[in-house]
Amino acid sequence: MICDAFIDYPPVPVRSAARGPLSGLTFGVKDLYDVAGYPTGCGHPLKREQSVIASRSASAVQRLLDAGAQFVGKTHTDEIAYSLNGENAHYGTPINPAAPARIPGGSSSGSASATAGGRIDIGLGSDTGGSVRIPASYCGLFGIRTTHGAVPLDGAMPFGPSFDTAGWFARDAATLRRTGEILLPSAAATPIERLIVADDAFALLAPGPRAAFGPALAVLENAFGGAEHRAVAPGGFDRVRDAFRHHQAYEIWKTHGAWVTRFRPNFGPGIAERFAWAATITEAQFEEAVIVRAEVAAALTAIVVPGTAMAIPSAPDIAPLLDTPPAQLEVFRNHALSLLSLAGLARLPQVSIPGPKFDGCPIGLSIVGARGEDMALLDLAGRLRF
Repeated sequence: MICDAFIDYPPVPVRSAARGPLSGLTFGVKDLYDVAGYPTGCGHPLKREQSVIASRSASAVQRLLDAGAQFVGKTHTDEIAYSLNGENAHYGTPINPAAPARIPGGSSSGSASATAGGRIDIGLGSDTGGSVRIPASYCGLFGIRTTHGAVPLDGAMPFGPSFDTAGWFARDAATLRRTGEILLPSAAATPIERLIVADDAFALLAPGPRAAFGPALAVLENAFGGAEHRAVAPGGFDRVRDAFRHHQAYEIWKTHGAWVTRFRPNFGPGIAERFAWAATITEAQFEEAVIVRAEVAAALTAIVVPGTAMAIPSAPDIAPLLDTPPAQLEVFRNHALSLLSLAGLARLPQVSIPGPKFDGCPIGLSIVGARGEDMALLDLAGRLRF
């Protein structure tokens, strides 16, 4: 079932500043963030039923309002944000304007759909395991996962707290950057003058998408006068992905397990299985994941220093078709997490840029930067033309 990108909440006026650096721009808010006058449904009918009406907006939302951006509405998300697909068993699937026969990606699905469709200029989302980067890739958008902790998440549903980050979408790099000037800390950005291409990341792609990236990578390398090619995943991507999944799931169950156990909510395909699996993660598995996370963070911190960007694919392929069987989507999700887990484990910023097209559908090219160098990535994204 296809649904509108916006949730059917009764409209409530939300005041923004009459003037500001974002005047003339509109934005939508993923329904994990509080907006004054609205409930926060978190993608599930029971959460919506249990939610109080917010008396104040989340800090990230309020910053956009104070900068003069106009709030349009709250947007759909996957159930409790525990998916990368954008398909919600209760509310439906927002359309992917760039590939209408395919899923939009999640869990920031509504914000991506509304942005790609031209209904808003800025789509506020969140990214714990890829929930901005994947929809940006599938929908042909610019999108950023910010440095962990760079943008406050008060007034937003916690999910996997040590991975949770704010993020947003835009159709152009200039708007993505203007939004960053409002949401990110004001600090001097180190100009990016060195490029690393993560060869082991591109090796994960199927031959077709890998070949499609060739011209975009050539443009990127020419912009730097060359690049260093190297492997970046300590011990390989299977090890990195498994550590991410165990660490994240352990945190998710700590955050939401009591609610799931008490209320036994009706979850759709994939979501139910993920929560059931999260409940099985042992303390020993978590502790092992913490060790691997530290190794990944140390390795990437040494590789991606200020003034350096690392190029990786945003996703392993173009968006899967609508009505792809859940078992196939789960295989695809785990493949995607191999790529997505790097920035999450190391708490680094990552910007997805519309890259090549394959079979007529977009796929994103990502640049990962040093911790706290979000604005440097946004500056670089504005200079690139594929």
